[in-house]
Amino acid sequence: MEKAFEHLEKIYQEMVEIRRDLHMNPELSFKEERTPAFIADYLNKLGIEVRTKVGGNGVVGLLRGGKPGKTIALRADFDALPIEDEKDVDYKSKVPGVMHACGHDIHTAAMLGTAKALSSVKDQIPGNVVFIHQHAEELAPGGAVAMVEDGCLDGVDEVYGAHVEVNYPVGQVAVNDGYVQAASDAFDITINGKGGHAAEPHWCVDPLVIGSHLVVDLQHIVSRRIDPLQPALLTVGAFNSGDAHNVIPDKAYIKGTVRTYDKEVRVQMENELKLIAQKTAEKYRASIDVEYSKGFISLYNHPKETQYIKELAQEIVGEENVVRKPADMGGEDFAYYVDAIPGSFFWVGGGNPAIDAIYPHHHPKFDVDEKSMLITGKIFIAAVFKNQ
Repeated sequence: MEKAFEHLEKIYQEMVEIRRDLHMNPELSFKEERTPAFIADYLNKLGIEVRTKVGGNGVVGLLRGGKPGKTIALRADFDALPIEDEKDVDYKSKVPGVMHACGHDIHTAAMLGTAKALSSVKDQIPGNVVFIHQHAEELAPGGAVAMVEDGCLDGVDEVYGAHVEVNYPVGQVAVNDGYVQAASDAFDITINGKGGHAAEPHWCVDPLVIGSHLVVDLQHIVSRRIDPLQPALLTVGAFNSGDAHNVIPDKAYIKGTVRTYDKEVRVQMENELKLIAQKTAEKYRASIDVEYSKGFISLYNHPKETQYIKELAQEIVGEENVVRKPADMGGEDFAYYVDAIPGSFFWVGGGNPAIDAIYPHHHPKFDVDEKSMLITGKIFIAAVFKNQ
């Protein structure tokens, strides 16, 4: 393990170059071509067995160790976001309107470095290592569920994933067990009214007024229909209707998101939303169409595996630098891996004001400290060697 650590340190600059190349050449979810080809070529040159087009654009590598042991899977995602890169750096995105604003380039470079370091000591590795390079984490239905269905976890005992986190300084690692991120669903509502002159509202069915009632009534679900001990969130993100001062429009459009942890609460939220929407429309003599789209399932970190990662991180960065990350209502499709087998997802600090790594994820000036890749890689390497 120590030799693998040393090798990782030696190839740090290579990892930086990979990360910056990926950062300059980002690709959107489900449209990745250059990136998976690059990953496959890199793994092939290491002598790792490679499967391409797994679940779509995913790449899976298999490194067979020289000693008996478990099969451990490690996961990194590689898609980018439809955001204009506004950083003033040499490695700024070359693709207009597309950038790595969430650190997936960091994740990929860190895992490729991990693969190279482990390959250098493969005869000493107990068991096997599966490298899951996942496409389309940013856009539902995501790449994870398709990769699992395509067999990326076949024969795997445990799975681990990491996410760089700018809200924690470089050198810190954050962990938590149980439910840590939410199932993320979306809804699109169309209210079909009857338009007309604004001076003759009695001849109309005003979808804008009906929508206003509905926006408020939907908040009743979380506050009065859901068990207060169960986390749930409903946010209306868009409400559009009409474009003139003196016209009552025909239609109104509402869209938003629902976040939950518990599976039964998730079903209840959908049912309550559809019921309230329908009854509100009936009350005001309108008709209504509701499209409810299921996104990622909630992310549950298994306690045993999370404790294991916590102990490894404490050995690598020091007990004082391992913190508890509060659960939140964000979505993450690593959830599908740990829904299938035991595992844990952890966060590696990448914030550093000295290099302007202070902007939040999905921000046009997002950046992270690249030294976070070494910490991610070492935890991955330790997970492979010690979990036997």
